[in-house]
Amino acid sequence: MIEQNLLLILVALPFLGAIAAATLPVNAHNAAAWLSGLTLCAGLAIMAGLWPMVSEGEVLRAGVRWVPAAGLDLDFRIDGLAWLFVTLVLTMGVLVVIYARYYLSKTDPVPRFYSFLMAFTGAMLGLLTSGNMLILVVFWEMTSVFSFLLIGYWHGNPNARDGARTSLILTAGGGVCLLASVLMIGQIVGSYDLDEVLSSGEIIRHSALYLPAMALFLLGAFTKSAQFPFHFWLPGAMAAPTPVSAFLHSATMVKAGVFLLIRFSPALGGTQIWFYAVTGTGLATMVIGAAIALFRHDLKGLLAYSTISHLGLITALAGLGSPAAILAAIFHIVNHAVFKGSLFMAAGIIDHETGTRDMRRLSGLIHAMPITGTLAIVAASAMAGVPLLNGFISKEMFFAEATEWHNGTWLDDSMPWIATLAGALAVAYSARFVVSVFFGPLARDLPRPAHEPTPWMRRPVEVLVLICLVVGVVPDQTLGPVLNLALQAVTGPQTPHFDIAVWHGFNLPLKMSLVALGCGAALFALSGRRIAMGPEGPPLIHRIRAQRIYEWLMLRLSWKWPRRLLALVGTEKLQPQLLILVLLALAVGIATLWGTGWSLPPAVTNPVDPAFALMWLAGGAAAVAAAWQAKYHRFAALILLGAAGTVTCVTFAWFSAPDLAVTQLLVEIVTTVLLLLGLRWLPQRRSEIVGDRLMPARLRRARDLVIAGLSGAGIAAVAYAVMTRPLVPNIGDWFLRNAYYGAGGTNAVNVILVDFRAFDTFGEITVLAIVGLTVYALLRRFRPTPESVAAPNAQSHGDGVPLAEVMLVPATILRWMFPVLIVIAADLFFRGHDLPGGGFSAGVTMAVAFLLQYLGSNVKWVEARLTVLPIRWMGFGLLIAGATGMGAALFGYPFLTAYARYVDLPAIGKTPAATALLFDAGVFALVMGAVVLMLIAIAHQTLRAARLREAEAAAKAARPSSPAPEAL
Repeated sequence: MIEQNLLLILVALPFLGAIAAATLPVNAHNAAAWLSGLTLCAGLAIMAGLWPMVSEGEVLRAGVRWVPAAGLDLDFRIDGLAWLFVTLVLTMGVLVVIYARYYLSKTDPVPRFYSFLMAFTGAMLGLLTSGNMLILVVFWEMTSVFSFLLIGYWHGNPNARDGARTSLILTAGGGVCLLASVLMIGQIVGSYDLDEVLSSGEIIRHSALYLPAMALFLLGAFTKSAQFPFHFWLPGAMAAPTPVSAFLHSATMVKAGVFLLIRFSPALGGTQIWFYAVTGTGLATMVIGAAIALFRHDLKGLLAYSTISHLGLITALAGLGSPAAILAAIFHIVNHAVFKGSLFMAAGIIDHETGTRDMRRLSGLIHAMPITGTLAIVAASAMAGVPLLNGFISKEMFFAEATEWHNGTWLDDSMPWIATLAGALAVAYSARFVVSVFFGPLARDLPRPAHEPTPWMRRPVEVLVLICLVVGVVPDQTLGPVLNLALQAVTGPQTPHFDIAVWHGFNLPLKMSLVALGCGAALFALSGRRIAMGPEGPPLIHRIRAQRIYEWLMLRLSWKWPRRLLALVGTEKLQPQLLILVLLALAVGIATLWGTGWSLPPAVTNPVDPAFALMWLAGGAAAVAAAWQAKYHRFAALILLGAAGTVTCVTFAWFSAPDLAVTQLLVEIVTTVLLLLGLRWLPQRRSEIVGDRLMPARLRRARDLVIAGLSGAGIAAVAYAVMTRPLVPNIGDWFLRNAYYGAGGTNAVNVILVDFRAFDTFGEITVLAIVGLTVYALLRRFRPTPESVAAPNAQSHGDGVPLAEVMLVPATILRWMFPVLIVIAADLFFRGHDLPGGGFSAGVTMAVAFLLQYLGSNVKWVEARLTVLPIRWMGFGLLIAGATGMGAALFGYPFLTAYARYVDLPAIGKTPAATALLFDAGVFALVMGAVVLMLIAIAHQTLRAARLREAEAAAKAARPSSPAPEAL
């Protein structure tokens, strides 16, 4: 049980750190760094505590039931592979946090950076430990979103924005493909449990859905791991801060794709098409990335393309699928993260201290930066595969697998030659990195004089370079047990133990390494100067670039073709958009019922109460009159519309639905007042242009009348059919039977909202929060004109005449209503579990109390006396509702499971108490905050317009008047 809780804490910890970092002040640089570093260190401590069980081959599991009927549970698992990757991510994260503390400027919003970094780390940990494939896809897409925020951290830089957008489009698009693949695999296996899927390889490979499922799966993995032809997003992401590159693009995000290939190779691999697709793509990516890296002039650009090349190497090994190949792939993932992370940090130090990353301007830095230069040379040597460094050993393992006979295909036969070519290119671009930057005369025309950084900025590089040396000398003693444990987690416990040694004799892989070292050095020696003066890419590849193809597609998919489609069928006006939506809904309804033989049930012959019929005649007359008056006087139309709504409210009460009646009444009040405040901003009703012709207002109203009549008749027919259809069994009866005994409440409606269907309610209040923030954001961008304040039928003048005086309502009465409505809101809230009421009704009532204050007085008077902070109310409301649901998970129950019982209170006696009351408190806070936020947004537009009007009047009075005609 302790291990399960530790696993859940491990996944949640970075997200909690992200929330805490986001609340820090902008200038709290040290606090944000310490908070992030301690959070990651706590994660490493948890991994150390889990190691004894993992080292015994045990798979640790923890889960929270969520939607078990849909196979959607929060299941997490740790085995040898996940333990290694999680430890790698956390270790690199700690080093990056230390590095970023000294890399980022004091003017940067550092807490925001660390918040994004912690959130991304949490997404990676969730991805690596997910035991449910659907949850794995959720965390997969979260990594894309948070990497988008990190890459675009310097959002003032256009390159950063472009790079972030490109990475999000490609990786999130690949995530959609992965989701489709996961759904197919779940359909084949009959489960989304990762263990069951990984053990069902034969079933998956013999399924008719194997090819499409595998193709979509590979699209998701290839886009994330920057495989050809999706590789171009990674160099564009180099506009991010260097700590982001050192973390995301060497150790974490780009490794997610190859992690998935390795993890699922037992289930999806083992076929010839897998070999061709995965190994072929990996080899092509390896050579293309290495070739382009040799020609790049930007330090981070060279490292980006070299990263692509090494990811191709790992992908090729994953395509082979043998135990030795999987071991080599896992080993090279660790080695690449270590030496490439140190190289990115070294490049960042060079950029930070000299002001440039252009290798054509850099030279001789070993004289001004001897320590940094030595560290970078060692790391670059590891990248080139120099003996006695970690990169040499995993590259030797790759060469050994390339020379093995696998299936006798042409691709298999050509692998040794391709591997040697890529190795030679790796030596060449590593040599260019070292020689161009650190040797030769010291550059004098740099933006800043070159010098060593502060020691703590260099400490993470020193740690990583030390790991390169230690692992390169004693690999089996340092990483051997962990690598073999990770291999057994993939291929099974029966996999034999592999010894990782530096020397295997003068064999063919060693000869290939020597050839690669010699050819690579010769290639740079012969063409290094020419490359430095040429374009950033080989001639053919420089002309045919995937980035250009992508930009061409984006130009047409996101600009030209959508604009043509919009010009054909679209409009920027709200009313025609609503008309299109209504017509589409009507067409879908007719198409669904057409030819199905659908008919209404027999008419109900119950007698109709004359009073009820008279009431509905009055309501219908009010609705028709509202539509008619909208042509002449919108204020009158609004009053008549309120009358029709009141009839609906009385109808609910008539048919014994008091909860609906209370909610309808309160919503009518709020919407009426909000519309009243915003009435002045509505545009005048004019004739409409349809196509190339002008449609008169009378004809347009007739068209709208026909559409509204058809839509209303359709909704009425559907409602009548549903209400008269016999339902056996009736779910309503089930709710009535279980409301009290299952949830401790006698008000079945409220129990459904906060207990039985609380997840639906949680989604609805989330949507309400989004709507409130959207309205607020839109109105902040809206700028009224002084003429709009002076328009006819204006209902408020901001600092001038309050709306209450226009309506002939004394402001004092509206102010006295404030405490009365607070008491009513409290009564509705606390009685909601047993009697009509609840958090929604109470929240709307509380919002009405504030609405009346804005109606009764001008904006300045109200806000000088009442401080609402509606956005905080919304945030705390959503947080309370979510925390209530997560509280159930701590006790092993599904999300938002409620607990109810009676408690004895002094002088009161037995009182019903339920955790659903806390959830209802979140609903109350969010509803009240959202409504008041929209109210404040509208009220401030009126205030802004009034100020514009006063300024215009003052300017007009200050202008000298023209002389009268008589004076002339």
